[in-house]
Amino acid sequence: MALSSSVEEKIIIRKAEDGDCEEIVRLIEELAEFEKMKDQVKITADILRKDCFGERPLCSCIVASKETDRSSLVGYCLYYPVYSTWEGASLYLEDVYVTPSHRLRGIGRLLWQNVAQAGLDMGCSRLNLAVLGWNKNAKDWYERLGCVDLTDKEDWHLMRLDRKGMESSVHKDKELI
Repeated sequence: MALSSSVEEKIIIRKAEDGDCEEIVRLIEELAEFEKMKDQVKITADILRKDCFGERPLCSCIVASKETDRSSLVGYCLYYPVYSTWEGASLYLEDVYVTPSHRLRGIGRLLWQNVAQAGLDMGCSRLNLAVLGWNKNAKDWYERLGCVDLTDKEDWHLMRLDRKGMESSVHKDKELI
């Protein structure tokens, strides 16, 4: 799918390819810097390559690239299947990001539409995502796209256990056996 901007720079929305991993990591780092969490990024192009394109892919990625230079990415969405015991197959959108110089051109919406279509093609009943509470622009954008803030509506809170916590849990469980 191609998109033209007012300066006639055509943008292509396409599935990510193995060779895009370095550029995707660059965009991940840009997003993390914007979110004031750059120090938390541990992913490398090699890890992403294995996780997206390896023998057992864990995630999928859609990218926006310049038509004249497909290796120069200006945006991406990374998503993966999850499961709801209430509704069945679902999709989790980990990231959607467009570089600041390419925003307000409809690129984010096209990335979003492609992820939503991927979810429908997989038979998913819903698309889940998280957004930082302070990022009002992102919250408003997701709400304009039809998303519901479950923290406000149903009082759900996103929880996380890091690797150290997982290892600690396994160790504690072995002591109990």
